[in-house]
Amino acid sequence: MRHLIAALIALLAAGQAGAATLRPITTLAAPVVRLADLFDGLATDGATVLGPGPAPGGRIVVEAAQLAAIARQFGVAWRPVGQERAVLERPGRLLAREDVLAALLAALVGVGAPEDGELDLPGYTAPLVPAESAARAEVEQLDYDAATGRFTATLSVSGDGMLSLRQRIAGTMHEMAEVPVPLRRLAAGTILRDDDLATARVRVALLRGEVARDPVQAVGKALRRTVLPGQALALADLTRPVLVAKGARVTMQLATAGMSMTAQGRALESGALGERIQVLNPVSRAVLEVEVVGPARVRVAAGSAPISMPGPQRGQGFAQVTSR
Repeated sequence: MRHLIAALIALLAAGQAGAATLRPITTLAAPVVRLADLFDGLATDGATVLGPGPAPGGRIVVEAAQLAAIARQFGVAWRPVGQERAVLERPGRLLAREDVLAALLAALVGVGAPEDGELDLPGYTAPLVPAESAARAEVEQLDYDAATGRFTATLSVSGDGMLSLRQRIAGTMHEMAEVPVPLRRLAAGTILRDDDLATARVRVALLRGEVARDPVQAVGKALRRTVLPGQALALADLTRPVLVAKGARVTMQLATAGMSMTAQGRALESGALGERIQVLNPVSRAVLEVEVVGPARVRVAAGSAPISMPGPQRGQGFAQVTSR
């Protein structure tokens, strides 16, 4: 009897040693499910492929009945004793948006789109790819409308350990421009300085009319109206600063060969540097056309005649003479 019991124990131990065990949770590193993903301790080839695995980021649950059928089919020494199940998970990650944009930009530039354009992909959702895969994005088909910047494309994503996938994408390629913009709110009449401005990239389609494209076009100019931070500067809103105000006293200069004369006058118009305005000489009552040359200073061209003068001409009233 003792020998019989010992023999039964030995047979039981041998049977237990040859039995497979269920793997309740398995993380897959390939797009297929293999026998070894379900069972440990296999006496057969565990590399046998059972079928496709879940998509990246997904899972498959194999219930007890199906596990028992698989075990019978492939001669695995395992039987369910309850409601066992196996969970197969495939880690995933979102394909980097930068990779998609780089592929799209290269394809669009190849058909004439601007190299420094900005891509807009409304409603775009990045595909899931295997966490361990170095997925690559390529554009297989592209339709681009240069007039509107709109495009549609088929994106192909592939990599080691994954099934290739394709995704339809639609968006717009915006032409961009670098323009000077105010750093803060600036009131009308402000004379722009370098430290009032910064350079910003803006969409060309949003620019209205002619705008300053370089700080040189804006610095030193006066604003005709209030502007907001980040707002492109319309050339129509920029003017040369007024150096002579209407009604202000000005010094008139008249230069001739060998001498320079000055006189006081009253501006009948406002004027910026280089502009021509009318000035009244209070002595002669003559109205002269002069050029603004500085703050409260104007120049009378040699040989110019008064625009108007009441009564007999008595000279233009230049009282100060300096030899040259």
